[in-house]
Amino acid sequence: MKIAAISLFVVMYILMILIPKRRSFVALGAAIIYVILGILPVRNVFSVIDWNVLLMIFGTVMMVDYFIDSKMPAHIADWLLDHSKNVMWVTIYMSLFAGFISAFIDNVATLLMVAPVALAVCKKLKISPVAMVICISVSSNLQGAATLVGDTTSIMLAGAANMDFMDFFWMKGRPGMFFVVELSAILTVPIMMILFRKDKEPVEASEYAVVKDYWPTVFMFLHIILLIIASFIENKPAITNGLICVVCSLILIAIEFVKTKDKEPAIKCFKNADYDTILLLASLFVVIGGITHIGIIDDVAKVIAGFGGKNEFLLYTIIVWFSVLFSAFIDNIPYVATMLPVVAGVSTAMGKEPYLLFFGLLVGATLGGNITPIGASANIAGVGMLRKEGYEVRFRDFMRIGVPFTLTAVLASYLAVWFLW
Repeated sequence: MKIAAISLFVVMYILMILIPKRRSFVALGAAIIYVILGILPVRNVFSVIDWNVLLMIFGTVMMVDYFIDSKMPAHIADWLLDHSKNVMWVTIYMSLFAGFISAFIDNVATLLMVAPVALAVCKKLKISPVAMVICISVSSNLQGAATLVGDTTSIMLAGAANMDFMDFFWMKGRPGMFFVVELSAILTVPIMMILFRKDKEPVEASEYAVVKDYWPTVFMFLHIILLIIASFIENKPAITNGLICVVCSLILIAIEFVKTKDKEPAIKCFKNADYDTILLLASLFVVIGGITHIGIIDDVAKVIAGFGGKNEFLLYTIIVWFSVLFSAFIDNIPYVATMLPVVAGVSTAMGKEPYLLFFGLLVGATLGGNITPIGASANIAGVGMLRKEGYEVRFRDFMRIGVPFTLTAVLASYLAVWFLW
């Protein structure tokens, strides 16, 4: 059964590369076969799907629709053009801006909020938005590891290591993950300068777009504040963040309807929701759930622990770089959930504190998703948004930016964690 599961997964991945426009249906087909073959029991299908992420995408996309129509992204784009030397620096500023926000809210929500500004900038400059949106996606994924509230993997690690919010900044007399990740983010700037060195066209805003409606902006900020507050609530329902996004979007739709008495924007909003991305993510959750259910991820964890033996540096190195490779193709949440107790057990057996290996796991698993367009939910959402705009992103287009960005960030974090911890 494991051989069948791995073979089907590989075939699915190859087909998604070869037929990018049909990725969601390829993933759906694989998910259905997994269930038919019993790789994932029917009773487990509902539980393996991350409804929180799907609800967040659905809710935020509806808010984004009103946000774009309000002309606020175009207004921000004008301000950004006025304060940038050229196209290259616009891309870098957008990337760093998204990264900062993502340190405090989920990377998918960050992507869906910042990408419309990038689209507005590129529309004004009459250039393709593909590279800029990819940079926003990978930067969001990177900075999600900076704080306890930035990413699900950070929350899981904090629970396993008994860490609180401030431990990510300073812990046991040493700098925490926040400074490690920020160092990595700074070092990605030269990489972007090299990648976009030809984009030296000067930019300026001829005139500022006039904002037609401030309610969408208010609700964009409101849902961010609520997501941050929710991150401090213990034992909250798993779909809390998703519900915040959906409820905020529904209230916004109701306010706009009462204001204008026009139902067309609401109908357009529901029609424009990115159902293709939601279907792709739901199908991938089922496939990953099947791989987890039959023990493949457990097997991988044992192999990693076995290779490292009693050599702490070797084990640390294997955990970081194997996690990068694994997370490029597999959702990092089930992988991290499986590896945390393994890492804790290995550290105890070696008579060492687990923090070094824990942080190595977080670095590799969180940043590794940046290599491919389906390695992280934010990447999938970003590619989906570009597809809605008429831009098809091929694997090689994404990896041209994702690979150097990831290798630089991981190498910097890998060395920083080792020397600090």
